[in-house]
Amino acid sequence: MGRLPSPAASFGAGRRAVRVTVAAAVAFYPAAHLLDQPVVALYALFIPIAFGILSPLPGGGRHRAGTVLRVAPGAAALVCLGTVLAGAAWSAAAGMLLVGFALVLTASCAPRLAGVVPGLQLCYILACFPPYAPDTLPERLAGLALGAASLALCELLLFAQPRHRPYHERTADALDLAARAAGLLARADSVPPSLSARLEAAGRDLRFSQQSPGTRPTGAGRRDRALAQAASATRRLLDQLAALARLPASPADTASLALLRGVAAACADTAAELRGERPAAGPELVEEMTAQFVAERGQPLERNAGPVHALLRRRSTLLTVAMSAVTARTAAALAAGSRRSVPGPAHEQFWYAGLPVPCLWLVRIRGNLTPRSVVFQNAVRTALGLALARLVAGTLDLSHGFWVLLSVLTLARTTAGATWSTVRSAAVGTLVGAVAAGALLIGAGDATVVYECLLVPTMLVAFSVGPVGGPAWAQGLFTLVVSTAFAQISPVTWRLEEARLVDVLTGSAVGLLCGLLAWPTGARSEMRRSAGELFRAAAPLVRATARAATGQTPAPRPSGAAGPFWPVLHRLRIAEAAYAQYRTESVPGTSDGGPDWLAALNYGSRVLVGAYWLPSPEGTPHLPPALLRWVDEAADELASASLTAAGSPEGGVRVRVAPLPAGAVSSGTAPDALSVLIDVEVWLGALAADLATATGDHVG
Repeated sequence: MGRLPSPAASFGAGRRAVRVTVAAAVAFYPAAHLLDQPVVALYALFIPIAFGILSPLPGGGRHRAGTVLRVAPGAAALVCLGTVLAGAAWSAAAGMLLVGFALVLTASCAPRLAGVVPGLQLCYILACFPPYAPDTLPERLAGLALGAASLALCELLLFAQPRHRPYHERTADALDLAARAAGLLARADSVPPSLSARLEAAGRDLRFSQQSPGTRPTGAGRRDRALAQAASATRRLLDQLAALARLPASPADTASLALLRGVAAACADTAAELRGERPAAGPELVEEMTAQFVAERGQPLERNAGPVHALLRRRSTLLTVAMSAVTARTAAALAAGSRRSVPGPAHEQFWYAGLPVPCLWLVRIRGNLTPRSVVFQNAVRTALGLALARLVAGTLDLSHGFWVLLSVLTLARTTAGATWSTVRSAAVGTLVGAVAAGALLIGAGDATVVYECLLVPTMLVAFSVGPVGGPAWAQGLFTLVVSTAFAQISPVTWRLEEARLVDVLTGSAVGLLCGLLAWPTGARSEMRRSAGELFRAAAPLVRATARAATGQTPAPRPSGAAGPFWPVLHRLRIAEAAYAQYRTESVPGTSDGGPDWLAALNYGSRVLVGAYWLPSPEGTPHLPPALLRWVDEAADELASASLTAAGSPEGGVRVRVAPLPAGAVSSGTAPDALSVLIDVEVWLGALAADLATATGDHVG
């Protein structure tokens, strides 16, 4: 037996069951018994189920009601399309293939759309089955409107949940913590020992995996992209402040203290901007302070500043803090609706700032049109499964054949193993439910009043227990629901249960077949492959960035599609999508160890950030050949380790970047040149740590 659901999950399912049951009953009973419109009644019953149970909408009551009303026109269009194509099995299957693929692929552009995709697919499924009756389209649309309106009202009035805390407010809270931490560090006195742990914990809380569905800014539009980038920069900022808090401070380092105060002010302003308390502004102030800090650290060091290498490492770490603050500040301004041009050296980080929304959607869709994208894999798997199920149901002339597609829609998973486990449980539940429903139909016969009385309590139990009890409970109880509902629309016998059992088993077989043939291991193998491609693409960018930072070659241009920059960005996006699906799958055998895939994503992100920021647009001071040779050797060592990691070697990858030659600090190297070398050393060391964690014996 599986684990019992938590009280919170059970309570939430119970409240949702009440809302959906009331919405379905309010729409179904008048249409079936007062108006004697069976088509209207059928759609009025299934629309609340589609968008209340099959697609449980996130957010508060007002938000969910708005989602239902906004999606109703799209649902109506799919009903129209399904009605037109229902004349032949091949046309209905072709339409199902197109609808299934387009909906899943487009959902990657809008997180709110992703939640309603199963409900939209069900709208097409209901309409694309015989009888081919275009003249009933008005009744179908009337039932859809009735069901959607009743569900929206119930979402507003019954057990209305408060809205989930928006992600931008969580990001603002994290920035407030960063502002307080920077203020403490700016005073150069004793720092609380727990500060680093608090900063790192706040960064972990901002991960998308810690947010409720529907609140994550994963859309393709400008605001979602900017908010996600602001949050990513904030997580990086918190981790960098935690590392800075562990380094010894020097009260004589006035340049660092001044920049810390600027970072604290910038974080506080950014937090207020995300909450809408202040008008949007750019990051010019903190950029100017950063430029002044870079200029000052190139001057001869104060005699009482402490050990030179330790001081420069602290300054280099502080510079990464300031760069993250600039990124967060700029992204927050864009998320707040700023249309200003993006200033400063990070312009290419915000390539999306001036593009219209349709272009941004096309960029997202084009990026997923590759067999290596789990979004593409899911779209193909879903579309083929539903189209094949429609073709089989039409060819075999199965009665109530839409149950075949409904089984594929609800039982198919992203791995063959998970699909088999789900199908096996669902088959048992359907069999038990069919026996119980058959006994009910034989015992009650034509006594419609019995079915009228049983429908509401049956729905209430099914929608409360099914979502938290597992596939067996869901399929068994839903069998009772459809039996009591169909018995009120038209005369039925126990043969209805036989038809449902055959249809569910047929749909299960189709779903299992597609699961076996189309990427059967889900995101597990794709995550490994995507991380390997990310490591492989990052290697040349590591070399190019290190050489550009020390003035040996021009900086890699982010806008150059032929250079090493865009391959890393593209592979990082693919790997992030694979990781998002990987964390939703049940992957046996990885609970006690394995690669840390999140560290792999952090590695790719850190490579990109270094490529943005390390090469100075003002040029680099002249460095002796021996130090340039150290830069090349250290970068080559890290790049080679990245290529080795791409092959997923047993035991992981352990690389220790050679430290900066001791003579570089003591031989009178110019302070500005020495600062650049320390920047490269700190960056390569952080990459080495990420790489070791990503490929080591950890869990992602």
